[in-house]
Amino acid sequence: MSSFAKSRGLERPQSSTLRISFNGRKACFLALCLTALAGCANMTPTQQSALSGGAIGAAGGAVMGAVVGGSPAVGAAVGGAAGAAAGALLSQNRQ
Repeated sequence: MSSFAKSRGLERPQSSTLRISFNGRKACFLALCLTALAGCANMTPTQQSALSGGAIGAAGGAVMGAVVGGSPAVGAAVGGAAGAAAGALLSQNRQ
């Protein structure tokens, strides 16, 4: 930082005011998990299969996208869509 900025009091503060403590992060993560689980409570078996397939497909697509040198985000999007469709179709065939 230049001496001009220091002399004018334009320095950045040393500590960030937006810093969240470790316990705060744990509480946010726990609240997010509980909310996600509560949202899945009233799903039909087809919806549950589509969600599971989408999650597995997104994870696999992201890994494959990174391994082959492409974009993990695109791999996750394509894998998630394919996994959700496959999960829903397989659930329909079982019924």
